[in-house]
Amino acid sequence: VQLQASGGGLVQPGGSLRISCAASGSIARVNDMGWYRQAPGKQRELVAMVSSGGTTNYADSVKGRFTISRDNAKNTVFLQMASLKPEDTAVYYCNLRHLRLGRWYNYWGQGTLVTVSS
Repeated sequence: VQLQASGGGLVQPGGSLRISCAASGSIARVNDMGWYRQAPGKQRELVAMVSSGGTTNYADSVKGRFTISRDNAKNTVFLQMASLKPEDTAVYYCNLRHLRLGRWYNYWGQGTLVTVSS
């Protein structure tokens, strides 16, 4: 499984940005896709996840501002970010985990940098 993220960049505080991640390879029907982020000097943290069945999970810090969605036919996940704050600045990593033969397997994309600054 390979993950290719795109869409990061520089945005002003209060602005919006959408990042996406396309997965390729042999992917199980039961899977979760989503985003983690890592700011300088901090641990990687969950931002948002969406299951293949459509269940979503968000970090408290982004609830009401970020929206995760996915296109199952294209194995692509999107993160629409609004009302961005400087503290959202981080490298955002795409994540996919899927269930095969009773075991979960975890995959990571290369990361895309989101910088929120005036």
